Amino acid sequence: MTVPPQRSRETPAAPADGPADPPSPFRGLGRSFDAALGRGVGHITRRALGPYQTAIVRIGFATTVLLFLLHEWQHRHVMYGPDAPWGFDLATRHVSGNGALTVLLWSDSTLWFELVYHLVILSCVGLLLGWRTRAMSLLFMVGVLSLQNRSIFLGDGGDNVIHLMAMYLVLTRCGQVWSLDARRARREEREIRENGRPGADPVGIALWAVMGVLLTATLISGELDSGIWTAFFTGMWLVHGFWWLIRRHAPGEPRLVSDIVANVVHNAALLVIMAEVCVIYSTAGWYKIQGSRWQDGTAVYYPMQLDYFNVWPEVTKILVDSGPIIMALTYATVFMQVMFPFTLLNRRAKNILLVLMIGEHIGIAVLLGLPFFSLAMISMDSVFLPPAFLLWLGSRARRVTEPVRRRLRRTPPEPGGAGAAREPERQDRAPAWAK
Repeated sequence: MTVPPQRSRETPAAPADGPADPPSPFRGLGRSFDAALGRGVGHITRRALGPYQTAIVRIGFATTVLLFLLHEWQHRHVMYGPDAPWGFDLATRHVSGNGALTVLLWSDSTLWFELVYHLVILSCVGLLLGWRTRAMSLLFMVGVLSLQNRSIFLGDGGDNVIHLMAMYLVLTRCGQVWSLDARRARREEREIRENGRPGADPVGIALWAVMGVLLTATLISGELDSGIWTAFFTGMWLVHGFWWLIRRHAPGEPRLVSDIVANVVHNAALLVIMAEVCVIYSTAGWYKIQGSRWQDGTAVYYPMQLDYFNVWPEVTKILVDSGPIIMALTYATVFMQVMFPFTLLNRRAKNILLVLMIGEHIGIAVLLGLPFFSLAMISMDSVFLPPAFLLWLGSRARRVTEPVRRRLRRTPPEPGGAGAAREPERQDRAPAWAK
């Protein structure tokens, strides 16, 4: 029997009509692209990214506005009320021209102003605690816009950041962790496992009904004359009601689809927040470069000479008497603001620059007497904090507050302390870009 000659595995046999074509360099590229696209789509639809980052942003901005309103409580009538230099007629004329939202101009009575001002304080507390976060974030946004659009000449720069972030937080799921909503969600999951369905939620029904009555009364009275805001608030009210029904009475595919949509909206809003931070720092840095005082290294010197910003004269004198220190602070400010977007490409560089920028804002708060501006900027920067640090911060805060919470519950201490062993299990849910 004749044995056919064996061909080498390395060299393919040439076809009868000529030499073989070389393999295409793009072979398999379509499958790789499809796989990468599938992983990316699954990554942004299966979960809401950055749960700890959005939670710390929520807590930071709610704390900032709450402290500001409490600090200025005795001056509230002069700042936003009937005694404000920017009078009711001037504010009404200005708002009618640009369509800005402010419920303070629906009436010029003192009673209405007091009601709105203190409701904003309550919404800050609710958002800080994460109680009914979706409704509280909406009320927080309305309160912030109402106060800022009532007296447009008040503010120190941080009000612009608060203005923007108050609108973005409405679209995020910022109550997933470190909130009363997270604790209620765990209780509902336990009820579903035990009884097959969650328990009654009369508070949620009552809150949704009250907001519906207020929205209807506002539309009937004609106070909300902007078509955009009318569509926005009506849509938010309907979406919240639909979400509540799906989450509690339609398990399975409808709930899964609702979660996917909510995750996509959350992740898109988180991306916008991150981009907004980069835009703010980039524009500030590049505009500073064009200024002659920033170019010669003396820009930081001049605000320290103003009595309004001279909180600690002795410390300020030491700084302004040193030319190298002033020059270093001036150039470092420009460098950090310009380079911040580029450091996001490297995790270690980003974390180092975050520490420097937070330190700069703390220095501004102490030396220039701008605590609320600095707190707003630090809250904005918190969206880039690594989850490992936030988990550590949460465990420390839990250890500090555990005795108080245990005393309120009147329960014996749990084994293992404050439950810090449960937190590392959540670390794998943190996005890779924030580690």
